[in-house]
Amino acid sequence: MQMNAWQMVVRALEIEGIPFVFGLPGNPKHLYDQLYDSPSVRPVLVRHETSGSFMAMAHARLTGQVGVCFGCPGPGIANLVPGILEAYSGCTPVLALGVRASQKTEGMGAFQETDHLGMMRPITKWAVTLERAERIGWTMRRAISIATSGKPGPVYVEIPADIALDPVEIPDYVPADRSIRPGPDPDQIEQLVDMLQQAQRPVIVCGGGSILSRAFDAVKATTDQLGIPILVTPAGRGIIAENHPLFAGSVGLYRTEYPRAVYQEADLLITVGSRMEEFQSGIWNYFPEGARFVQIDIDPFEFGRNWVPDLAIQSDASLALEALVSSALRRGLKPNENRVADLRTRQTDAIAAMLVDANDDASPIKGKRIVREINEVFGDNTILALENGGQDLWAYYWPYYQVLDPGCVLPPAEQTVMGLGVCGAIAAKLAQPERQVVSTTGDGAFQMAMHELPTAVQEGAPVTWIVFNDGALGWPQLTQRENLNGRIIATDFTAPFDFIKVAEAAGCWATRVEKASDLHAALESARRANLNGQPAIVDVHVDPIEHHAGFVEYHTLR
Repeated sequence: MQMNAWQMVVRALEIEGIPFVFGLPGNPKHLYDQLYDSPSVRPVLVRHETSGSFMAMAHARLTGQVGVCFGCPGPGIANLVPGILEAYSGCTPVLALGVRASQKTEGMGAFQETDHLGMMRPITKWAVTLERAERIGWTMRRAISIATSGKPGPVYVEIPADIALDPVEIPDYVPADRSIRPGPDPDQIEQLVDMLQQAQRPVIVCGGGSILSRAFDAVKATTDQLGIPILVTPAGRGIIAENHPLFAGSVGLYRTEYPRAVYQEADLLITVGSRMEEFQSGIWNYFPEGARFVQIDIDPFEFGRNWVPDLAIQSDASLALEALVSSALRRGLKPNENRVADLRTRQTDAIAAMLVDANDDASPIKGKRIVREINEVFGDNTILALENGGQDLWAYYWPYYQVLDPGCVLPPAEQTVMGLGVCGAIAAKLAQPERQVVSTTGDGAFQMAMHELPTAVQEGAPVTWIVFNDGALGWPQLTQRENLNGRIIATDFTAPFDFIKVAEAAGCWATRVEKASDLHAALESARRANLNGQPAIVDVHVDPIEHHAGFVEYHTLR
C-alpha cells in the first residue's frame, strides 16, 4: 500500500495495540501529524523528553505491553537516555522513536545532526536507522519482537528526515509474535523437586523477571500448593499480594526483621528472574549459610554472575514454576504444615509489631508513620510508584507498606534514576485508570520531575504525590554524616521552596503537613481530590535521620 514511513509506524502501533506515545514534537510533520488521524494511538504531551521515556517504562512495567516514547533530533534523543538506561537496567520493553538528519546531508553539520546510535547502542537491545522507507514495517515488527523476546529490553528506531515523508509502496504490517517463551529442561525440574524433597526450609526470591513473565498466578500456585514462602526484590514486588500468609517480605537492603530471619534460615534458596545485585544481596554478603542455590532465569548470561548456583534452569519464570508445581504434585510433594503454621504466626507477629512501631506521633514526622497511613487510607486497588531516596525508602519496607494487589508496584531499576516514579505515576494512571496511584518521593526527586504536574492535569491523570520533605538530598547527606565526619556540603536545600504554590499554580490540590496527627486527614483529602479528578500533592515535613535498622545495617557493610 502507498504510505509514508511515519504512517506505517502509526499503523504498526495500532495493530500492536499500543495506546500511547509519550513525548513532544519538534517538526510535527514527523510522527505527530500522522498520529492526528489515529483512532487508537494517543500522543501524551510531556514537558521534557526524559519524562516521556520514564512514562514509557512505567506503562510497559504495569501492562506488559511495549511502552513507546519519541524524541526530536539531537538534544531530544539525548534527553531520552536516562529513561532508556533505566529500562535497559530493568529489562523493560520500551520502543524509542526518533528522527535523524537527512541522509543527503549526513556528515555536513545539518541542524541537530547527532550520532544517536552511538548514544543508544550501549543501552538498548537493538538500535537502528531506517535506510529504506519500504522496510519500515519489517523494522517495526523486528523492534517489537526484540524488545519483548527472551530477556526484554528497550530498542531504538530512527528515520532520516528525507525518507520519512515520501509515499512509497510498503507491504502490509505483520504483527510481532510475542508467544515464544523458552520452557525448562524437564530433567532439571526433576532435580529441583529432588532438592525440595531434601530441604526443610526452602524459600523463593522473586525478581523483576517474574513480573516481566506475568507469573502472578504461577507464583501464587507455587506457594499455595507447595507451602514455600515468597520473598521479593524491589523489582519483584507485586508478584503476589503482600497480605498473603506466606509472603515473607523483601531481601537485601530492604529487609525487615521477619524477612531477614526467613531468608537467613533457608537451606534451599531459589531465585526466579533476579540477578541478586548489590542492593538485593547486601553487597553479596547476605547468603543463607550452608544453603543450596537454584537460579531460574530466562537469560543464560545471568547464571553464576554473582553466586554460583547448584542448579541453573534457563526458562521463562511462569513456565518454570508451572512445571515445578506439576512435577512436585505428581510426585506427592506436600507442604510442611508445621512450617507453614510457624511462618503464619511469625508473619502475624511481625505485622503486629509494625503497627506498634509505626504509631509514632513524634515531630518531625517519621517515614514509617507516613507509609503506614498511606496504606490505611488508600487501601487496595492502589498502584505504588516508588522513588529511591533516604526517607521515602520506607515505602520499600514491608510490612510498613503492604502491596495489596498483584502487579501494583512501579519501582525504579538498578540505576534508580530520580524522577522516574514521579513521572511514572502519571503513566500508571493512564494505563490503569480504574486504580488509585500514589507516588512516594523525596523532595530531591520531586524537584527533578515536578514540571510534569501540568501534564497530569492536562491528561486527566489524578494521582497523589507524597513528598517526604527533609530539605536535603537525604541519602548522600547520610553518607556525609557517617563517612565524612559530618562535613556537609551541597546536600542541603537552603533556599526554601514552596511546593504548595507550585502545585496549585499547576491546577493540583495541595497541602503541607507538619504534625503526625494531621497526616490521616490530609491523605483522605488528597484521595477525595483524586476521586474528583484532581491530582494532589501532600508535602510532609519528615525526620531526616530516621532509618530502618535494615538500612543502617546495610551501610555497615560498605
